[in-house]
Amino acid sequence: MPDIVIQLLPHILAALLYGGLGFHFWNTRWRETEHQCIACPMLGWERATIAAALVIHAAGLYVALFSEAGMRFSFSFALSLMMWLAVLIYWLESFSTRMEGMQPMVLPLAALCTALPIVFPNVHVVAHAGATGFKLHFLAAMAAYSLLTLAALHAIFMGFIENTLHRRLLKRALTSLPPLLTMESVLFRMLLLGFVLLTLTVGSGVFFSEEIFGKPLTVDHKTIFAFASWGIFATLLVGRHVWGWRGKRALRWTLAGFSLLILAYVGSRFVAEVILGRI
Repeated sequence: MPDIVIQLLPHILAALLYGGLGFHFWNTRWRETEHQCIACPMLGWERATIAAALVIHAAGLYVALFSEAGMRFSFSFALSLMMWLAVLIYWLESFSTRMEGMQPMVLPLAALCTALPIVFPNVHVVAHAGATGFKLHFLAAMAAYSLLTLAALHAIFMGFIENTLHRRLLKRALTSLPPLLTMESVLFRMLLLGFVLLTLTVGSGVFFSEEIFGKPLTVDHKTIFAFASWGIFATLLVGRHVWGWRGKRALRWTLAGFSLLILAYVGSRFVAEVILGRI
């Protein structure tokens, strides 16, 4: 029992840091008060605290996922790793792009996903995890999940802003945000990069299935969801380039593609591990 507590301690600390930071950013940037810090960039100690949470989170993931028996994984650790990468990408992006408003959305979700391995600690050993092809496939998949998660959150945030503007309920915090067109360009940049990584993931799984997984490609619900998600993101990017899709249409397509992508692995593993009890 003490060993389990020690192993889960980094996840607990990282979740508390993410949650505390999320509340801090909401309280200082978004809560309507006299001392509200409108258009304030992230302070040095805020960036350092996010970096500390990332380091602690990474240490916990490394200890939990890698052992002498091989790589271990589960739906809870998949979501935790996905959000670690999402926060890392967000943190790096914030040095060059204005990301005001995203902190109270990204960080609480990161806290929730970081805490999942505490509630669902069971893992299974991943076959063929030592193969180079599998490692590249896995890294591309996790990076794609993370970027498309940020894109989905960004799209939700844009939808909230657009709805607020239409209802003429403009808050002081919203006046400091970049123009919607600028935010939209950031969204499609994330979608394009995420789509490229998703294409690499799906393509490697299709053409090199035996080398990566040790068996031919099987058409199951995971494969169908992954292909459907890829098709939705491809249609959205083509629609943007050819017909200038934007606004609510882009939001709906982004969330539809992301929902199917989550179902492709995380949803199926949740059903297998939690509902059916298969490890």
